Amino acid sequence: MRRAALVLLAVLALPALAQPQPPCGARPVPAHAAPGAEPAVSTWSEARWTPPACLPWPDGQFRMVVALAGAFRHDGGAAAMLARFGAVSKKKGLRYWSVHDKAWRVLVTDAAALAAPKAGERRADFTTAEMKPGAELFYEESDNRSSAPVVYRMRVLERDGKRIVVETENLSPIRAFMVTLFPPGSLRTAYFLEQRDAGTWVVYGLSSTGEDASSLAASSEESYVNRAVALYRHYTGQPQ
Repeated sequence: MRRAALVLLAVLALPALAQPQPPCGARPVPAHAAPGAEPAVSTWSEARWTPPACLPWPDGQFRMVVALAGAFRHDGGAAAMLARFGAVSKKKGLRYWSVHDKAWRVLVTDAAALAAPKAGERRADFTTAEMKPGAELFYEESDNRSSAPVVYRMRVLERDGKRIVVETENLSPIRAFMVTLFPPGSLRTAYFLEQRDAGTWVVYGLSSTGEDASSLAASSEESYVNRAVALYRHYTGQPQ
């Protein structure tokens, strides 16, 4: 509870910023927090944004964009870091702080890698050898807001010994209570990870909701942030 409260306080404390800026040849907005500190968090709602060239997302109006930037300890190298994204099944049971329930709840109820972009075509988790730039990898995920498994596409945009960029987007619609919250392609995430020095990495995470998503999908900024924080902590290997 204390950790969730600290994250929300960080959101409220940050000033309004013009646009999110991933670390692509420019200083990130927001800037990375210090190692061991809670990530810096900024949000933009109903904002027009043109993503930088390093991020192949369409420009236009976004219902919600959440950016988290922090630093963490990691001694395993880039391959081990990338393996966390390939281990799709380990997201099952991921928890987040529910603003509505005021309690910890399971966010991801099931997750599995897919052999094809079709729900049910399950396979083992992706290996780091498969996670190479240009490859399209697919997985399915069920969470506490969807009424059926959702198929996602994951792509590694950059990969070398000291920098990794991974993006995802939903290929199938996300529905709840017979309402389409997110049409295909309207829910995207991206993670930029760089090695700062031996044992220290910085990470910049983006979550975006496109303008064609339902207004219900971005009705609670705090809930959206807490979900993004849960994923951030999962990929950086921090306790929930």
